[in-house]
Amino acid sequence: MVTFFEASLDTISVHHVGNQGRAELYALSDHPLELKDEIIPNLLMQYFLKPFEKVNEVYTLYHSSGDVKLNELYHFATQVFEDKSQFHGISEQVANFLYQVAGHPNIKDGELYMVYFNNVQIEGTTLDAIGIFKSENKETYLKVYPDKGGFQVDYEENAININKLDKGALIFNTEKENGYKVVVIDKTNGGQDAALYWKDQFLQLKVRNDSFNRTSNTLGIYKNFVTQKLDDEFEMSKADKIDLLNRSMKYFKEKDTFDMDEFTGEVIGNPKAIESFKTFKSQYEQEFDSPIGDTFEVSGNAVKKQSRVYKSVLKLDKNFHIYIHGNKELIEKGFDEGKHMNYYKVYFKEEA
Repeated sequence: MVTFFEASLDTISVHHVGNQGRAELYALSDHPLELKDEIIPNLLMQYFLKPFEKVNEVYTLYHSSGDVKLNELYHFATQVFEDKSQFHGISEQVANFLYQVAGHPNIKDGELYMVYFNNVQIEGTTLDAIGIFKSENKETYLKVYPDKGGFQVDYEENAININKLDKGALIFNTEKENGYKVVVIDKTNGGQDAALYWKDQFLQLKVRNDSFNRTSNTLGIYKNFVTQKLDDEFEMSKADKIDLLNRSMKYFKEKDTFDMDEFTGEVIGNPKAIESFKTFKSQYEQEFDSPIGDTFEVSGNAVKKQSRVYKSVLKLDKNFHIYIHGNKELIEKGFDEGKHMNYYKVYFKEEA
């Protein structure tokens, strides 16, 4: 989704943001960070951008009023994209705004970095981007170095591990009218209430309704429908449910485009269950104000991600797990009157 082999670090400003709820202060730097050699910028690029290589979800900035121009980060980003000479002054305002919203007592203090990048690629397009990052967790490092024919060991406290970015966001200079394209890293800590501040209160994000999110949401809705809703209307064994999940995953892996009527006909089949699923999906769209539509391009990345949580395992007490990957007609359920226990009969041709 995001690559940076052509990217360069243009400007960076660093500030320290304390926790207002604990009566901590914030400290602003007077000028952007001076980078005097090539090593530090390369390390910073790895620290800031490498975590985004595995991020697929794309968001947009929004405001609860419906007017994205009232979103503070949208306002700051627009000012920088229109006039980069304002960069450092805007970074001070960003630090101040983060300080105002990060008042939960469990939120850690830390350094806030605001960075202007050139030539970062997202979804195949190379763009300028504003990066906003916060380092909250510090570590102690040992340093071993030669000394007088032997070695000495020293340490450095409160250092940053460049392989562990705590929080970050990239705002790309595209789709301004929709709230820009935004990707996020958020290693939450301090409990659920404290975890809300980065995405919900500071950035104020809304999921972008692209093929990745449509695919992911539809698979998630269908999984919840099969595992939670079907029992209210139909008597189904766990093996039958697993078969329905397997068939849906097979559909998404084989198709380039999702079509609701085609999907429900091939995967669900039962007219009453089909109508129930369509209603279930419609209720989700209304509740979360997230229209998905009945046709869309299937995202292979979303299918791959969802396949990790689609379970095809039938757990039997603590003795057996049966993995069901194919024809459900080759497994039968019964009840043994003599042992007063349920059983499954499995048909196969040869052992692997």
